[in-house]
Amino acid sequence: MALSEQDRRLLTQAVDLAEAAVDAGDEPFGSVLVDGSGAVLQTAVNEVVHRNATIHPELTLAQWAGDHLDADARAAATVYTSGEHCPMCSAAHAWVGLGRIVYASSSEQTARWVAELGGAPSPVAALPITAVAPGIPVDGPDEELAERVHALHRRFRER
Repeated sequence: MALSEQDRRLLTQAVDLAEAAVDAGDEPFGSVLVDGSGAVLQTAVNEVVHRNATIHPELTLAQWAGDHLDADARAAATVYTSGEHCPMCSAAHAWVGLGRIVYASSSEQTARWVAELGGAPSPVAALPITAVAPGIPVDGPDEELAERVHALHRRFRER
């Protein structure tokens, strides 16, 4: 599916959050949860450096949605994220019944960039969202924003 202007704006906001995470000393991941009308409900950034390895923005938003939205609202919601959900986050997204995911960079790209930059490999396989949660509609990667995410990974690794 082609991204709309609203999709691009919200996806850019997710990448802006990833940049804020890097500015705060964490890995470059940020996400935006919007309702069915496109209104931003919550945002989150990675906190794996400052808290623990499971504080991914996608998981944080899935947990928030599970606590605060009814089933219909969750199904109508979209998560915009700088990087494709990992298997943990994909599963959480599916378990709470959230809708569409739009991502700037793919898991495959992230794994390749981290390896190229000398980072440790993930302890979890870089599976696409659809391999973990095949019923979730997804759009991504966005090649223009993926290059910006790549630069954020470089900046994080070079600090």
